Amino acid sequence: MRPVSIRRRVAAIVALVSSVLLAVALVAILVGNGASLAMGLVGLCVAVAGGWWLITEPMPRRAVGIAGVAVGLAAMIFAVTNALNGADRIVARAVLVGALFAITLGSARTAMVHDLHELDVRVHAGGAPRRPVLLCNPWSGGGKVERFGLVPLAAELGVEAVMLARGLDLEQLAREAVARGADCLGMAGGDGSQALVASIAVEHGLPFVCVSAGTRNHFALDLGLNRDDPRESMYAFRDAVERRVDYATVNDRFFVNNVSLGVYAKIVQEESYRDAKLDTTKVLLPEMLGHEAEPFDLQFTTPDGTEVDGAIIVMVSNNAYVIGASPDNAQRRHLDRGELGIFAVTTSTGAQAARLFAASALGRRTRSPFWQQFTATDFEVRSRSGTAFAGIDGEALQLPTPLRFRIHPEGLTLLVPHGNLESAERRRARDVQPADLLAVAAGHEPQRFQAAQNEGG
Repeated sequence: MRPVSIRRRVAAIVALVSSVLLAVALVAILVGNGASLAMGLVGLCVAVAGGWWLITEPMPRRAVGIAGVAVGLAAMIFAVTNALNGADRIVARAVLVGALFAITLGSARTAMVHDLHELDVRVHAGGAPRRPVLLCNPWSGGGKVERFGLVPLAAELGVEAVMLARGLDLEQLAREAVARGADCLGMAGGDGSQALVASIAVEHGLPFVCVSAGTRNHFALDLGLNRDDPRESMYAFRDAVERRVDYATVNDRFFVNNVSLGVYAKIVQEESYRDAKLDTTKVLLPEMLGHEAEPFDLQFTTPDGTEVDGAIIVMVSNNAYVIGASPDNAQRRHLDRGELGIFAVTTSTGAQAARLFAASALGRRTRSPFWQQFTATDFEVRSRSGTAFAGIDGEALQLPTPLRFRIHPEGLTLLVPHGNLESAERRRARDVQPADLLAVAAGHEPQRFQAAQNEGG
């Protein structure tokens, strides 16, 4: 068990005690009025959720958190006002509720979020790179490279910009840059390009800079980089703050986001998909899930020994995605836990899919027999045919099976701009459960945090 500081342990104990006192106080004050009691407890939930966003989120989510705190506290105070008579009694109890709420939230934040001012910010050995090279895809993201002036900014920062042109090979350009003496590689483009250039950086022991100049930029999003303005990412070449994250491989092929198998992987093989994603999906999906459709030739074994055959969707990701009714749905809060995230859908008919969607809507997806979700450090998918279609960071491929997946803890060295480590810590802070607070109160890091740290170390 990895111990925590006395300060964090005391804060966790205070948070737990004050949260119990807050709930007891609300019930004691409002117990004689059922409607007020219900309103008070709902207000408490809203205020706690909003308070956590207020503490851990940048704008504009922080503004939503402020609104949540205001609405939640207003609901609790209104419930107290509605249940009591006498101004003195109302004010005294409203102050008590507000004080206990503030103590609970502040103590929980101290216990679970490392002090952002005490983060170990390490500048890359030797400082900023002397011969950095930025590879640019001029078509990515509808022309973000030109629209945001990334090439002139690269010149200002002393970075050599290499433009991808028609007929040129991105991998060859990256390897030529290394051969010329580049001591850092960057990529301004989408996720597929990011993964390719990052793999070459890892191969040669060089740091990598992710510049969010693609359309969706899921990797940049999960790193906590600004996707709306890729110029901010460019300052990583100057600031040279070092950050180590995981990457993953499938049959030794590098990926930073995920590998999709089954329905999605088959759809992206279609030539029409790139130009008409929605229309192509509408046409093909009913055919793949119809009564006469052939089952998907995918088999795997879960960590508990369950054999799964015929999954229509298998997603293997570099660290686990948040799957569910969360503001972070389809995002990763961590990129350094040293684990693959795996989920699979095993429905074979439209009726089964409808049952799974209904279970998901009720928050009972994990209890469905058609849903598998787990984490692992390595994983294997088999097929009887000996091949499988795969979408690797959005790139359509056909690979020989078995597909062997492996996580590489902290294997990718990134250079990021100042402030990115704080953004990453705020993202991690959202992944807090009551059991984690209990663990810190007991004097040690939550077990799932320790596992990732031990893998990474």
